[in-house]
Amino acid sequence: MPRRPFALPAALAGVGAAALLFASAVAQASEGSLQIIPDPTRVIVLLVLFVILVPVLNATLFQPLLHVLDEREQRIAGARTRATELAQQTAGLLARHEDALRRAREAAHAEQQRVVEAARGEHQSTIGDARHAAEGEIAAARTEIQRAVETARTSLRAEAEPIARDIAARLLGRSS
Repeated sequence: MPRRPFALPAALAGVGAAALLFASAVAQASEGSLQIIPDPTRVIVLLVLFVILVPVLNATLFQPLLHVLDEREQRIAGARTRATELAQQTAGLLARHEDALRRAREAAHAEQQRVVEAARGEHQSTIGDARHAAEGEIAAARTEIQRAVETARTSLRAEAEPIARDIAARLLGRSS
């Protein structure tokens, strides 16, 4: 906001002049009448002092103060600009971070799926090998059981014949 260099001193001069005119001389009663108009010499002296002090105060007080306020405004505007730039940079970094995090999660998920599939394949292979081995053992056991059955039948036939003759002889009353 540009400042007018003489706006404040002019306003102060107007206010000061009005205050000096109305406060410079107290209404005094003289010889039974009320005197409202101030003493002209006092008004002239005060106006001269005012005209002398306005440029001095402007140069020593008002201009440095306005300069400090302008610098402060510029620093605040610069800080706001920097804050806006930092917010934009932060938003960009956050977006990149979230994108990298999403890609890492996708890669981890894909790797997990690959590991699970490999484990399933290995599990199926192990089960297939175990099933094949079990089937081989079952076949061997069946063969062994078949041999044992044949051996038992042969041995029972050999033992059953003398027993059957002995039973038949006892039933028929013959002695062996």
